[in-house]
Amino acid sequence: MKNIEIIESLQGNTFKFLSDYSQIAVLVDENTVEYCYPLVQKLFPKHSLIEIKSGEEYKNLETCTEIWERLTKLGFDRHSVLLNLGGGVIGDMGGFCASTYKRGIDFVQIPTTLLSQVDASVGGKLGIDFYGFKNHIGLFQEPNQVVICSAFLKTLPDRQMRSGFAEVVKHAFIRDAKHWAEIKSKKINEQDWHKIISHSVQLKYEVVEADPTERNLRKILNFGHTIGHAVESFFLEKRYRKLFHGEAVAIGMIAEAYISFRKNFISGSEYFEIRDYLIQVFGKVEIKASELTSIAELAIHDKKNKEGVILASLLESVGTANYNQEITLDEIKEALQVYEEA
Repeated sequence: MKNIEIIESLQGNTFKFLSDYSQIAVLVDENTVEYCYPLVQKLFPKHSLIEIKSGEEYKNLETCTEIWERLTKLGFDRHSVLLNLGGGVIGDMGGFCASTYKRGIDFVQIPTTLLSQVDASVGGKLGIDFYGFKNHIGLFQEPNQVVICSAFLKTLPDRQMRSGFAEVVKHAFIRDAKHWAEIKSKKINEQDWHKIISHSVQLKYEVVEADPTERNLRKILNFGHTIGHAVESFFLEKRYRKLFHGEAVAIGMIAEAYISFRKNFISGSEYFEIRDYLIQVFGKVEIKASELTSIAELAIHDKKNKEGVILASLLESVGTANYNQEITLDEIKEALQVYEEA
């Protein structure tokens, strides 16, 4: 896989490729500067730190302005590089800022969460949230290097690990039924994470390589995300009910599996297997009847839509997905209602 290195431990020569850059900055948040930065600090050449606040609520233009301002004050030229040390928010926003600073400087993704290692760091999708819509402003730009080290996972709390696990399961649902059988046979704390990461990265890489800018096949990677992003965006505004990305995607996968079942793509037994497993791992989130319309309407702004029609990626079977499937607001509300009643 081009420019992607998957390792189990950090070595002295892991970042030797950085020696050619004029300046280096490391983008961190308050969590990664405390728990992850000490693991790599001495492996980097001379560098500057740029620290931002953690959380999806800070993935916006205001934070981008802070990053651009710091790069400018540091005198970064187009021969500089930005190292994004963190989860999906750091990777998405850091890559976006690097790709637009002086029309683009190099950037390196060093994902530290399971979610970013198996999904966000691969494929070149970059962006920020805008007016409450997730990843509304962004672009496609591949990083110059991705360094994925499973040792960072030891710094994560259980909830963060579960969030990333949602994308692992999604990859199995859309592309590899055999892998799904292996995953569900073990508890989450019994998984072989190095093997899991390698499998997910390889799977996503093959899909992205076939369709870099998401014209066709790459859309299957959005299974669970049309409804999942709507749920995530809705709860982002609820101070005491915020969800992690993977938690929202788990709800989205259950809902979109239900719609797949209602459209006769998958069997009832397949749907119930998916629903029961995801609820077992992620638990249930209360969604009130009065909230269904507001959540569903957020899907109107999904980036896959065309001419006002909501387009989703659904399951043909466990291990196979389709894309550009029309779904309605009523179907979304029904699916979320069924989820709530499960």
